[in-house]
Amino acid sequence: MVLPAEEGRRLLTRSAPRVLVATAVPVERDAVAQAYAGPPSEASLPGATLLRTPTGPDVLAAGVGPALAAASTAAALTAAALGGTPYDLVVSAGIAGGFPPDAPLGSLVVADEITAADLGAETADGFLPVTELGFGTVTHRPPAALVRAAAAAAGALTGTVLTVSTVTGTAARAAGLRARHPRALAEAMEGFGVAEAAAAHGVPVLEVRAVSNPVGPRDRAAWRIGDALTALTEGFGKLAPVLESWNRHDRNDRHDRHDQ
Repeated sequence: MVLPAEEGRRLLTRSAPRVLVATAVPVERDAVAQAYAGPPSEASLPGATLLRTPTGPDVLAAGVGPALAAASTAAALTAAALGGTPYDLVVSAGIAGGFPPDAPLGSLVVADEITAADLGAETADGFLPVTELGFGTVTHRPPAALVRAAAAAAGALTGTVLTVSTVTGTAARAAGLRARHPRALAEAMEGFGVAEAAAAHGVPVLEVRAVSNPVGPRDRAAWRIGDALTALTEGFGKLAPVLESWNRHDRNDRHDRHDQ
């Protein structure tokens, strides 16, 4: 029996969800791709190269910072939608700073909240998030069932992952972030941008981070980037069955994915 193209795509999506993983830089992209068997193929997007793994997700080095990450992710999502093969899930992934002692070096973190930590205004009374100024969104919440399954499979911690435009380099800033976000486990620079692009396309988002350094005073000697990249590869190897079996159309968890 020959199915119409649209029905064929619908059934294909149900059996094998299409997943886009967005990292910041190529070394993170390659670490994710190494979790899947076989050499990836390349596809060109505006300003970026997409790796298509033969047995897993498409992986994109979307760029550093929330703005470029959002733009590149949106370009990939748009290209897939226009090509008739939209993505079912977007995963922001890479290395990150971890808040000690809760997220030690080499640990894996799955975000149950993806929060823009410095999107707002400084006032005489302290920082105000943009939502308190009457605008926008500051937090996206990935599907809770997916977070639980991913964390269990990868042996990961769960908590808030902060998105910052300026990496923390002092103890005072680290303490201030934890005071405003007591559940924060890690900070990175792309998750919120990726989540904004996903939300604009109506696609759920997940964020997975491997801790390479402590959040606080900038000490390059304490960084363990190689160990974190290895943890990222191993983590995605363990996540593969979860990502392959999860389907946003059939999930029971349908709570809002963002706060306004």
